Amino acid sequence: MWQPELQSGPKPLYERLVLAMAQDIKTGQLAPGAKLPPQRDLAFRLGVSVGSVTRAYAEAERRGLLSAHVGRGSFVRGALPAVPDVPTIERGSVTGQSRSGLIDLRCNTPPPVPLMAELNAALAALMGRNALDPAVHYVQGEGLPHVRAAGAQWIARHYGLDFSAGNLIQCNGGQHAIALVFSSFCAPGDTVLCESSTFYGARMAAAHLGLKLRGVPMDDEGLLPEAVDRAAAETGSRLLFTLPTLHNPTTRTMSEQRRQQIAAVAKARDLLILEDDAYYAYSQKPRQIVSYAPERTLYLASLSKGVCPGFRLAFLALPPDLPRERLMQGIRALGYCPPALGALVFSQWVAEGRIDTIGQSIQAEAATRWNQSHTVLGDLVARPGAMYSPHAWIPMSALDAERVTARLFRAGVEITPPDASGVSPQADTGLRLCLGASVNRGELDRALAIIKEVITGHGSADRDGII
Repeated sequence: MWQPELQSGPKPLYERLVLAMAQDIKTGQLAPGAKLPPQRDLAFRLGVSVGSVTRAYAEAERRGLLSAHVGRGSFVRGALPAVPDVPTIERGSVTGQSRSGLIDLRCNTPPPVPLMAELNAALAALMGRNALDPAVHYVQGEGLPHVRAAGAQWIARHYGLDFSAGNLIQCNGGQHAIALVFSSFCAPGDTVLCESSTFYGARMAAAHLGLKLRGVPMDDEGLLPEAVDRAAAETGSRLLFTLPTLHNPTTRTMSEQRRQQIAAVAKARDLLILEDDAYYAYSQKPRQIVSYAPERTLYLASLSKGVCPGFRLAFLALPPDLPRERLMQGIRALGYCPPALGALVFSQWVAEGRIDTIGQSIQAEAATRWNQSHTVLGDLVARPGAMYSPHAWIPMSALDAERVTARLFRAGVEITPPDASGVSPQADTGLRLCLGASVNRGELDRALAIIKEVITGHGSADRDGII
């Protein structure tokens, strides 16, 4: 049975226990899959409190060293499984973490799974073959060739699209790619077409660049082709920005027939299309718009929603004959070159196949959280255009959405402001709940219960103090 050697020093006991565990895993004394002693037994043998051991096990799980299974015990991690849950992490200033005691469901991030062990392994492998040098130097503006090759391989495996690495540009996240396309193919005062409710980052980019957004009406399948045609004729727009798969915020997904119709309108009106497929990994893998209009579609695949937002890594696939000099000028003007460290780790994960295991773990956690939301909220939540989604959409009038948002804030839950995505008077209105933003499922359960109480009127939080 494992008997750790605890180093003396000023660090808290639980931290010293985690360090001992990490060292024994590194040296092989704790092999992948090994079962750790029950917390009470280890506390007795070490002569420490059970609370210290419990906290150490929780911290080790957070760092990706352990996998805990209710009723079975704690095991040293080998391959990254679909985690049973993620322990609560220290709260701070990281986007998506709660502030001032609020449960924060504003930021649409992938659900948290332990990645530190995967990160450490990738960095060790990169160091072992002296491959970290690009992380401390400028790289060419479109990105490192082997990173773009890894991007092409990843897109082929997970998106089913065959792009040449030479036609990929490495971007500093999806937001950077959107801003690059907007600034490269539009002039101040031009109009960009988009869904009547759209990604808030696109709204910010358009406002910063002096562009107008024209919201196009939607139905349950997304953009209406005849409305796109009419808007293009009325505005003279040359660019359509769309999120056809698990649309943000409404979770709708275009049928393949609708995608063909949108592509046909774009060809007839000579529109470029920026297809943002941030949520494709969560879908039933429909055929993308780029498949129907490859000569005019810029395809955006980002790691932020399905792998790791902190890497700030996305790939923009360009039509083969599209002039890229304007895009390259934008890269040089706004950032000079993309950051390399996260991209190097990504390429290592792709080479080892770890990117697949990580993605599966995130998908499993996202599915669990979606089921949580539907179990608690039932038919209040719109059914997404896939089996599950990292964000949930609750349709309601604009006035009701504003009132519910304010009541939720007073009750301790913060959600995306209802007016964040609306572009036109025809915009769908409601509440977006970012299910991956909670630090663990227990916190999400508490938030969902509060949301149900506030919406259905069964809670008393909004009536406190009334006499």
